[in-house]
Amino acid sequence: MRTLACAVALLAVAACARPLPREELVDLTHPFDASTIYWPTEESFVLEGAPGGVTEGGYYYEAHRFRAAEHGGTHLDAPIHLHAGGEHVDEIPLEHLVAPGVVIDVQAACFDDRDHEIGVADLQAWEKQNGEIPRGGIVLFYTGTSRYWPDREAYLGTTARGQEAVSSLHFPGLGADAARWLIAERGVVAVGIDTASIDRGPSRRFETHQTLFAANVPAFENVAALELLPPRGFRIAALPMKIGGGSGAPLRIVAFVPRSSP
Repeated sequence: MRTLACAVALLAVAACARPLPREELVDLTHPFDASTIYWPTEESFVLEGAPGGVTEGGYYYEAHRFRAAEHGGTHLDAPIHLHAGGEHVDEIPLEHLVAPGVVIDVQAACFDDRDHEIGVADLQAWEKQNGEIPRGGIVLFYTGTSRYWPDREAYLGTTARGQEAVSSLHFPGLGADAARWLIAERGVVAVGIDTASIDRGPSRRFETHQTLFAANVPAFENVAALELLPPRGFRIAALPMKIGGGSGAPLRIVAFVPRSSP
């Protein structure tokens, strides 16, 4: 029975990940290259290898190597990142990565306050206009910060590197109280944001990370192109590199958006 249940669950996930005839795919991922933004304490993305060319056998061949931290660019934070005993990247259920999505637009508040902390009031205001956040869904926050990518100073608030630069970070994020509300009242399975961290830049204890990860709710960071999505009515597939024992991983995240009727 367990095997049959697992098979049914996998078929359901596969069906959700397959675009329907009247769906459009929207890529929500920043490219990984030399300009990719990483946390100030991490090195940049590096792609190594010579350009491709024709071999002695007469066929074209190209292959490279890359070096990168787990946490940088569009990526997933696994619960183990800030919660002992939390799930590693390879342990996160697919149902937490492929699910109905909503986008909560808080860019007006973030324009007024670069360090805006998204609160329960922001969530309730969105629901008043758009309806209740679906249980088992993925909530994405559009702060407008993604418009600055890949300008490090505009995006992070500083161009400095190293541990001392962390105190100079300025960008919006989700408050811990709002994270608790999303878990307890709406049963979300994942959250994402178009900034470098689900906690706002000035955070020092990363309480939102801790709150989410204690409930095994993963976070997607540096998400792109959220301005292209409607508030609700679409599906998300957020599939990270399956790093065994990883605390995070590069992420390819896409939205399945219903096409408008002709």
